[in-house]
Amino acid sequence: MTQLDNRKFDFDHLLNLAKRDPVRFEDMRQEAIDDFIATLPVDRQQRMRQLQWRIDQERRNRSPLSACLKISSMMWEHMVGPQGLLGYLQGEVGVKEGPISKKGIVVDFPIQPSR
Repeated sequence: MTQLDNRKFDFDHLLNLAKRDPVRFEDMRQEAIDDFIATLPVDRQQRMRQLQWRIDQERRNRSPLSACLKISSMMWEHMVGPQGLLGYLQGEVGVKEGPISKKGIVVDFPIQPSR
């Protein structure tokens, strides 16, 4: 367990640490992210590492405000974009198949008498 776990993400502590010792703060941040990704199912971990890499690149290559706006935009795109969570929850987007048909097929399973 990390020191961050013990403090339960205390904002004031992390803010002071980031000001006082940015290298230590960054190490703790990365460790917390790695620990979280490790709790995910194996088939999702690679995708989350890729997403985190993309977020880290935005943070490195932009000003803090610009990075915040870009990362927020990325989040909203995944929520309400063409293949986003909202479309999936509303039944407009399939997991991998694309748009879901509004018509279903009823399959008849004949009932067999019990013995």
